[in-house]
Amino acid sequence: MDRPVAERVRHELKFRLAEVVRAERITPHMARITFTDPSFAEFPSLSYDDHVKIFISPEGGDPALPVLGPNGVEWPAGAPRPEGRDYTPRSFDKQKRELVIDFVLHEGGLAAEWAAHAKLGDRVGIGGPRGSFVVRNDLDFYVLIGDETALPAIGRRIEELPARTKVEALVEVAEAGERQTFTTKAYLSITWVDRSKGASLINAAKEMALPPGRGYIFIAGEGSTSTALREHFVDQGHDPDLIKAAGYWRRGEADFDDGHAH
Repeated sequence: MDRPVAERVRHELKFRLAEVVRAERITPHMARITFTDPSFAEFPSLSYDDHVKIFISPEGGDPALPVLGPNGVEWPAGAPRPEGRDYTPRSFDKQKRELVIDFVLHEGGLAAEWAAHAKLGDRVGIGGPRGSFVVRNDLDFYVLIGDETALPAIGRRIEELPARTKVEALVEVAEAGERQTFTTKAYLSITWVDRSKGASLINAAKEMALPPGRGYIFIAGEGSTSTALREHFVDQGHDPDLIKAAGYWRRGEADFDDGHAH
């Protein structure tokens, strides 16, 4: 019996208070924040689209953190409950105990507003990841499709794929200044879809010709777009078990919590 192409690995749910050690603006609308905490020595992040929950205090300062009790997640009595948002670990260095998270900067988002002004010493709560969806690296090709919100997952996947792996990426950004560069040993072909020029991800994806062979398609970004593109590739005859489509946000909701982590 063939091994499954993808496997879900469960992790023990833990909550940490992590401190900012670097805050950078890698493009005009993307902030890269590096966090550290001694407990990161036991932090699990096995997959490029893992999700953690970032907890930000609504009143500033350190957020309260929950604990796992007999009835599940329990919050300290009397403490203001922080807001939580799901984010993808862009990279993780276990030796340095450093977790990197990229934040798309936009108006109306609590976490985006926090990231735009983050400074050394600021602290947030981090919960998870609860699990990792691990895709084997023994297919003929990989296709990665998404908008800015998917770039952390797409960038991490590009950089982690082994040498001579064929990967095609299609990424929608607001304008040319939001493009990123990646260091990879894989055979990468990347196409940038520029919204400022009237281009759209869904149209560009539907014009794609998939490489020959057996490949895995990862789609993430706006919910209805991800759903439509999954249906498109299934209609084209691609094995639905070799497609993952995730909705990271919904059109019209500035601070949509995708619920991937917990």
